[in-house]
Amino acid sequence: MKVVEQIKQPIAFEMDLFESKFRLSMSSKVALLNRITHYIVNRKGKQMRPMFVFLVSKMVANGEVSDRTYRGAAVIELIHTATLVHDDVVDDSNRRRGFFSVNALWKNKIAVLIGDFLLSKGLLLSIDNNDFDLLKIISVAVREMSEGELLQIEKARQLDITEAIYYEIIRQKTATLIAACCSLGAASVKPNSKHVDAMRKFGELIGMAFQIKDDLFDYGTEQIGKPTGIDIKEQKMTLPLIYVLNKVSTKERRWLINSIKKHHKNPKRVKEVIAFVKAKGGLEYATSKMKTFQDQALQYLQKYPKSEYRDSLELMVNYVIERKR
Repeated sequence: MKVVEQIKQPIAFEMDLFESKFRLSMSSKVALLNRITHYIVNRKGKQMRPMFVFLVSKMVANGEVSDRTYRGAAVIELIHTATLVHDDVVDDSNRRRGFFSVNALWKNKIAVLIGDFLLSKGLLLSIDNNDFDLLKIISVAVREMSEGELLQIEKARQLDITEAIYYEIIRQKTATLIAACCSLGAASVKPNSKHVDAMRKFGELIGMAFQIKDDLFDYGTEQIGKPTGIDIKEQKMTLPLIYVLNKVSTKERRWLINSIKKHHKNPKRVKEVIAFVKAKGGLEYATSKMKTFQDQALQYLQKYPKSEYRDSLELMVNYVIERKR
């Protein structure tokens, strides 16, 4: 059995029911909208975010979920999908999970409007049901994701990023949405309880580990195959590179910065940067930091009684670190 299927086992019923509720939450009277949302839904990913919502909900409430849990999972997925559609426009990307992106098939104007539609659907789903506490959790996540993306763009221009700023960027860009999933799962069944904050911290730690793992993929490993160097080409300062920049000689640092500023589109120079970062221990350092976040996340779970839901969340934390892509 695949790891994702194993993780999903204790919430298989909820995920099936969620599927139909989620499709309904996207419906519209406009035929073009329905055609595009149908295309999006049929090319969905692993749906890790709704899984976090249901697993956390059942862990903190002894196997219980509520209508609020389903709505919370739908809102998270609507808003996450909206950000992906908008990201593809911003990045001028024609592919998403191996398929054509919305902007590739229907052009940028329609893609931006689809993203706006999904965002408004998510907000209204909360407002119409008076889920204002859930709406606040999600709205904070959307604000932070935007701030994180803009902070990264600003720092890429200046190339003056420190390790502390890097953590702040990935906390906002990636970890905040997973933190929202987990706190939302707790808030849907135990509003205003200590579980909401504890699960937010738990989700944030997983999100940090998740993003560092993504950064490591750019350098390639035996399992993944060839390094891609995409982050270097896009002048993104990730943890392996930041660590090396801060420990090498002035001359080597100058060469690295010059490579990223002026030669990031040169495949030969990008390969040289990747080899240099590997040789200087950048990957080992990033891996050790990723495992620290993983261990801290697992410690949060130890505070809860052992259950199949906690087991699945532990599996999820380990999957984030061990996944091959």
